This record gives sequence, C-alpha cells and structure tokens, in this order.
Amino acid sequence: MKKMKHLLKYALLILVLICGNACTKLDEKAYDTLLTNNFYNNKNEVLSAVLRPYTHANAWVTPSGQDGWWRPSELSADQLAWPTKGRHGEDGGKWKRLHYHTWTNDEGGINNAWSLMYWGMGLCNDPIENITKLDLGRLGITQTEKDAYIAELKLLRAFHYLKLMDLFGNIPIVTQVGVPAKPATVARKDVFAFVEKEIKDNIDKAPKLSTDMLGRMTQAGGYAMLVELYLNAEKWSGTARWDDCIAAANKLINGEAGGQNGPMMLDPNIDDQFKPTNDLSKEVIFSIAYEFQKANFQPSWTGDFYHFQQQYIYGGSRNGNDGVVVIPGVYTTFDNKDLRKTDWILQGPMIRFDNHQPVIATGGNEYDGKQLVFVDNIRRNVVAAQNGTDPEKLASTMSEGEENSGVRFNKYKLGNQVAGFGSVAPDPNYNNTDWNVYRLSWIYFAKAEAIMRKNNGSATAEAVQLINDCKKRAFNAADWPSVAYTPATLTMDELLAERGREFIFEGFRRDDLIRFGKFASGTWWDHQPSNQTKELFPIPQQQRALNENLVQNPGY
Repeated sequence: MKKMKHLLKYALLILVLICGNACTKLDEKAYDTLLTNNFYNNKNEVLSAVLRPYTHANAWVTPSGQDGWWRPSELSADQLAWPTKGRHGEDGGKWKRLHYHTWTNDEGGINNAWSLMYWGMGLCNDPIENITKLDLGRLGITQTEKDAYIAELKLLRAFHYLKLMDLFGNIPIVTQVGVPAKPATVARKDVFAFVEKEIKDNIDKAPKLSTDMLGRMTQAGGYAMLVELYLNAEKWSGTARWDDCIAAANKLINGEAGGQNGPMMLDPNIDDQFKPTNDLSKEVIFSIAYEFQKANFQPSWTGDFYHFQQQYIYGGSRNGNDGVVVIPGVYTTFDNKDLRKTDWILQGPMIRFDNHQPVIATGGNEYDGKQLVFVDNIRRNVVAAQNGTDPEKLASTMSEGEENSGVRFNKYKLGNQVAGFGSVAPDPNYNNTDWNVYRLSWIYFAKAEAIMRKNNGSATAEAVQLINDCKKRAFNAADWPSVAYTPATLTMDELLAERGREFIFEGFRRDDLIRFGKFASGTWWDHQPSNQTKELFPIPQQQRALNENLVQNPGY
C-alpha cells in the first residue's frame, strides 16, 4: 500500500484524539482561531501537522455530505441537481435556491463553505508559522525536509485561496493565525496575484509527484493549480493568460513534475482513475487519499449520491440520502456507444450485486415493494399511473421528484464488500477509492481550450488530438472512427459539451459555464437565466456580522 496512506493512517490516529469530530463543527472565524498548543515536540507530530489539512480537505473539496466547495460548484450548474423527491430532499429549499440562482447572503450552506475552507487554510497557516520558526534539527528533520514541508504547505494554502477566490471572488488574505483579527476584503485580481506568486515561489522547493507523495501537494499539483488559474484568468483577474496556461500544462504533459506511478500519462481505461485501486493510476495529479482498512478513513461522497438502498446495487455496506441526480436530458447528450454513459451513470432497473435479483425498494416511499428503476426524468410517475395520466404531460421541476427520479452517479466505484453473483470475490480494497482533484485528462482539455481561444475559437490539429486522446478511451475500437473529432466538428460549443461528459461529477461545471458565458445567461431543465452577479456567491452575512471589514459582492 502506498506510503501516503500509511502516513494518513498515523496522522488520523493522532488527530482523532486531538480533534474529535472537529471537521463537522464549523468555526465562523476560522482565520482567527489559534490552532497550536505545545505541539511539534517530535518528528511524528510535525508530520501530523503537515498532513492535517489533507484530512480536513475531505470535508470541503469533495462531495462530502457537507457544504464545501463542491456543492455550490455543481448544484448551481446545468448537469446535477438535488430535487425534492416525495417526502425527501426539501431541506428548507436550499437545493432549489442553488439550482435557480436565488440564494441569499445569509445562506447557511454558503456560510458553511466559507467556514470550512478558511478553517482548512488556518490548518495550513499554523504549521507554516511553527515549522518556519522552530529549530527542527533537534527532532531529526533536515533543512531540506523542513523547506519541503513549508513549500508543500504553502502550495496547499494557495489551493485553498484559489478555491475561495473561485466561489467568492473578493476575499481576505490571512497568512498568520489571528493576524489581523478582522482582515479586510482583498480585490479578486489581487487574490489571483497572491495565489500565483505563492505557487511560483514554492513550486520548485516542493517534492515532485511520486508514489511516496500520493495524496499530497507536489510540484505537479502546483502546475495543475497554475493551469486552473490561467484557464480562468480572464474572469478571475481581468486579463487572459492562454500562453501561460499552455506552458503550465506542458510541464505536466511532458512529465517534468513527476508522476504518481512512474511517468505521468493518460490511463488506457476510463475507469482506472475511479476504482478502489486508483492509487495505481498514472494520470492522477492530486487526490484526497483514503485508506479504510488501516485508518478507518473512508470516502464521504456516498451520502450525497447514493440511494437509500445503494448497498445492494454494488455489494457494499454504504447507503446515502437519495440526493444528487443528473438533470433530465444530460444523459441523452452521451452517444449510446460512449462507455462513460454506461460505466459512469446508473440508469434503468437495478439488480442486486450478490444474486442478480431485482433491488426492491422499501421504506414507505413511492416505489415501496417494487423494483428500483432510475429514470431520466423528474416527475410524479406514480401519480400518473394511478390516475391514468400521460406522464409526459406532468410537471417536471425541482419540486416534483420521486424516489427513483433521475439517473445516478456511478463514476467512482467503492468496490464490493460481499461476494457477487457468478463467484465474484469480495474486493480487498473496498472503500479505499481516492477522490481526484486534478487528473491529466483535465490538463489536456485545458490546453486544448487555451489553444482554441488563442485561435479565435477554432480548433487546431493539436487541440483536436488532445481531446481525441482523452475521448478515444470511452469507445470501442470499431466505434471510434465515427465519433472522433476533426477541426471542423470540435467547435467551442462542442468543447463545452465534451467537457461536461468527461468531467461530470468532478466539480468544474460552474466554472466551465462561467468561462463560456453561459452560467448567468443559460437555460436548462427547470432553470431560467439569472444575473451576471450570480457568477460570485455572496460574502456570508454571518461573516460580515463578525467582521465589519468584509465588503459584500455586487448584487447582494
């Protein structure tokens, strides 16, 4: 098993004792919180402090069941939604407000995202400050190791600020715990400049990506951040940086920043990056790493995605809240020969993993006693059947769902805990699946987009090759020639559509729509155009009540 996962095991055992359930308790003044009290007494404690922000990142980077970066990034866009399904999922209307872009400046979920992300940033600031000032030679830590720890943490802190800037735009910058106590808002372009400088100042001091650095911030993660920064630079800073985006992407494509398992390259199989052994993937650049068997640290995305009885579908022990679904019609944008359609999305009648019998819904919901069937619509089909009504004439809105409404997430696989039909053995790596933050295919797409934008929106042969290299994996050899892109067929609109297919569920859709000018002006399913001010979320009113130096974003 990978060294990082052993380190996470050790760090978690310590941190559970120190922090308890801290990642679920949201401190509204996280950048004001003193995090250190007589720690850093030996090398293991130093390493535990370095690793602590990674375990916290599970709460805000991934669809963790908490309101972090992922939920507002995806549930405000045109691919995913959390509709009300019968008696479940109303949740005070929070998911509807995300879908309709009608959120307010005192949304609890948006405040939670702010708090979780600033808390994570504080978990970077504390060890940076202490490791910098302490004499670590007495603990057996060399100057080279010390410098690498600091560079790693500063890159990880930059990642926090990049994502905060993504959601909120104008935010305070704090690099020392509690100083200042009430920081002032900094303009987005200046936050952009701060993040860029932090990355450039530290990227060469950080380790290259390797098996030992799996799940940690490295030079490869730094270049991936630069790619994201420059891809969105026109929106985030006011100045396009396409050449810089291409240059940063080339560092990764050319293998100059290391690789998780030898030279970095695209995996040949579209599922290799999303299965329980995805720590063996060659294309993953930065991930949130899990090791359930050794550390009892498991992926948290089951709550948002899984049905109440999902365990029977995949042969595990984990269910969910029957929450996030694919918006009606998105499923049909995948070619029927596209393996991503069948491998990454659950649709149709569900059967049990262990015996291939139907999964029978229970719990007193609409399909109690019937086979669970995930359908590409959100409407009251049971009512239609009872009344003899044409279901196509029923309302389809965020309020009209049923237990089985919407096709579902199946991109990341946990593996199976029980034996499966046909003598399938239990998976020894069950529940270990890492969540990818950056992968090489995303870099390919970013470079292709930068090339096309430099070329007035037209595809070059290089841009086509980059996208085809990624897309080709999703088709059988016999089917591929008919669906391969050419410079004529790879338009900007098609690039956006293909980004949606390749990166569905991964958190980037809101940014894509903003960059392509469709987030505020677009219409999809049960969503009408909003206002351009919705491209930023409000500075939470709860935070402004605590800190009068925070300036609200326009439109709120």
